[in-house]
Amino acid sequence: EMTAAGVQPNVISYSAAISACEKAGRCDDALSLLQKMREDGVQPNVISFNAAIQACAAAQQPAEALRLFKEALRSVEPDCVTF
Repeated sequence: EMTAAGVQPNVISYSAAISACEKAGRCDDALSLLQKMREDGVQPNVISFNAAIQACAAAQQPAEALRLFKEALRSVEPDCVTF
């Protein structure tokens, strides 16, 4: 909807949406948003990764959570939430 309104999503809006998906138990949507974010040329930050990792953990997808954790360690500076 943002794009249709002429507003370009940024790292903050994507991270907020990923976090909302995590809280709603919608892991697949969180992962889709993380992918869409990259496709749109927006670099995920530590908050984006943390929310996606939490979504995977809540959905009992430890392998995906671990994959994202490893990717985050290569891409961003982790924080206390990451660990």
